[in-house]
Amino acid sequence: MISRRSLFIAAVAAVALPGAVLAHQRRGGDHDDAREAVARGEALPLSEILAIVRRVEPGEVIEVELERDDGRLEYEIEVLTPRGRVRKVTLDARTGAILETEDED
Repeated sequence: MISRRSLFIAAVAAVALPGAVLAHQRRGGDHDDAREAVARGEALPLSEILAIVRRVEPGEVIEVELERDDGRLEYEIEVLTPRGRVRKVTLDARTGAILETEDED
């Protein structure tokens, strides 16, 4: 049986969560987060990251993500190669060091 406390917590979450999501969207979301990381020196600008990626994996960039993995910011760049393969290049966002290059399924 569901306790009153559980119902109260669920009700509070249902009210609070949409407000938090809307606040994040109003602020600009991921773009603002990335811009702030660059300003703090936690990430290189995307233009520098893309220059590094083009040297190791030529092709058309089709997706870019900035994510935190084990406390470290990483850029994940998906590239459509001239041969039609999709490759993912993962880089340390602060240094631009290539961490991994792999085929995407």
